[in-house]
Amino acid sequence: MTRITVAHVDLAALTRNFRAIQAFLEHEAATVHRAARVVAVVKANAYGHGAARVALALEAAGATMVACADIEEGVEIRRAGVRVPILVFGALSVSDLGGAFAHGLTPTISSPGAARAVEAAAAARNTTIGCHLKIDTGMHRLGFRHDNLPWTMPAVIASPHLRIEAVYTHFATADDADRDLFNEQRVRFDAAIETLAGLGVRPAIVHAANSAAMLRDSRVWYDAVRPGLLLYGVVPPPLASTIPLEPALSLTSRVVAVKGLRPGEGAGYNWRFVAEQATSLAVIPAGYADGLDTRLGGRGHVLIRGRRAPIVGAISMDMLTADVTGLDVEPGDEVVIIGRQGDESWQRIDAREMAAAVGTIPWEILCRIGARIERRYEE
Repeated sequence: MTRITVAHVDLAALTRNFRAIQAFLEHEAATVHRAARVVAVVKANAYGHGAARVALALEAAGATMVACADIEEGVEIRRAGVRVPILVFGALSVSDLGGAFAHGLTPTISSPGAARAVEAAAAARNTTIGCHLKIDTGMHRLGFRHDNLPWTMPAVIASPHLRIEAVYTHFATADDADRDLFNEQRVRFDAAIETLAGLGVRPAIVHAANSAAMLRDSRVWYDAVRPGLLLYGVVPPPLASTIPLEPALSLTSRVVAVKGLRPGEGAGYNWRFVAEQATSLAVIPAGYADGLDTRLGGRGHVLIRGRRAPIVGAISMDMLTADVTGLDVEPGDEVVIIGRQGDESWQRIDAREMAAAVGTIPWEILCRIGARIERRYEE
């Protein structure tokens, strides 16, 4: 038995997106004088798509490294059968470091404390562990300050059980062309790479670009890029792209009831919708417990019978209602919450549109799709 509301994940579309990004990088390689490889980002349950199946599909498509948020995510991915290196982005201070060694994960070293902890854990196991070094160039979350490296790095470099395989940073404003910080971070990172070289650190891989940075400036491609949202077929707003991408996820349900309202009658909690004329409402079993934003009421749409139906009234825990007046809708009709229902451009609702309707970002729309929603994978 499964619930009516289901997320469909098109692994073939995901594979095409990965290869389209690869082709774009290869086409531009002559201009940037290096061919950047792709580190496929599958954190946050692969942006709601399901990390285990997505990581396996990306590995089969040619990904030579995937990246996740923490050791616990990395262990899940490795247990699913992924064999390529798995980079752990997050802080290690509160994680079980044993998982990194037991499952062959690649940790990020982003502080002196993290370096000491990983060094001690590796020494206790009489082994050496490869790691990536993170430099803080202006994000001010994790990472060694770019201007303190001569003082913070010697102890890390001297750690006999740490092998620095890569160095990276993260941009705070890659999707905001009106801010100068992006270029300042690029300059700081280049200077940090030179400083590290002077200290004897010459990593095999340098990386910095997430999806937005990859689209914005080829100078930050370095040896590898780290697309996340682009892999799933969504371009980070407000940017545009010529890369042929397809949304890999659709969210569908079915009408379970059709209710008639007379003028002056309302529906749902607090009667946030009151009919001004005779109105038909479709009841759809999807709500905020499934990850739908409560602000969609009065702002968002669903697709039913190839037509856009406004979401009206309150988004409930398990249900929403859509105005289907004049559409001759019946119980059992398919409802598309995210995805396509026809070939016309207006017969598509994507994560960017939904995010814009409620004043949030498409990353949140995808990541919030609830755990009780079954993911059905299409090869």
